[in-house]
This record gives sequence, structure tokens and C-alpha cells, in this order.
Amino acid sequence: MPHWTALVTVLAILLYFYTGTRVSAARRKFGVPVPAISGNPDFERVFRVQANTLEWMPIFLPLLWLFAYYVSDIWAAVLGLVWIGGRLFYMVSYSEAANRRGPGFGIQAAACVVLLIGAVIGIISSLVHGA
Repeated sequence: MPHWTALVTVLAILLYFYTGTRVSAARRKFGVPVPAISGNPDFERVFRVQANTLEWMPIFLPLLWLFAYYVSDIWAAVLGLVWIGGRLFYMVSYSEAANRRGPGFGIQAAACVVLLIGAVIGIISSLVHGA
């Protein structure tokens, strides 16, 4: 059982929940009523962090689990923590200024690329070796 990967999955979902609570707080702070998603640049950056996290979840989670299944539970979890760290860095940086979002985005994207490459290699290896 991939227990470490399961734990990291829960952490990633908690991160997503947290970004949603930040949007609610930003709505109140910057006076942006539901259902508006624009009108205040500070709110818009907080909103985009949440939306971008949602956009990456269906990329990250399948790759995480494919890597865990075909390569390693523990290494999938480590890469998952790197992804979460990148998302947190992205959240803090982008919330302060849009032009600061790049490094955090790059970290989480790189984690996904490594998960993708590892999963593809693991799947191909499994097919070739019949395991």
C-alpha cells in the first residue's frame, strides 16, 4: 500500500482547501462580492493562486499515483512534498506581486515533469519486463 503517497495526497487536498479559504478572506478584505472574480488586483492574485492550484491538481495527482505504483511510494511522496512546497512558494510570492510567481511555479512544474518521466519509464519497464 502506498501510505506515504496517500498522506501527501491528503496534504495536497488540504493545501487546496486552504487556498479556497484565502479567497473567501480576500473577498471580504478587498470588497469583492460573489460571484465576481475581478475588480481588485490584490484579490485577483489570491483568486488566481486558488484557480491555478485547481488547474494543476488533475495533472499532479494522477502523476503522483502512477509514479508511486510503478516506481516508488516513498519517492513519489518526496516529489509530492516538493510539489506542495512549490505551490506554497507560488502562493506567497504571487499573492505579493504577480511578477514574483515564477520560481514557485517552476518548482511545482519541475516536480510534475519528474513524476511524468518516472511514471512513463516505470510503465514502459513494466510492459517490457511483464511485471
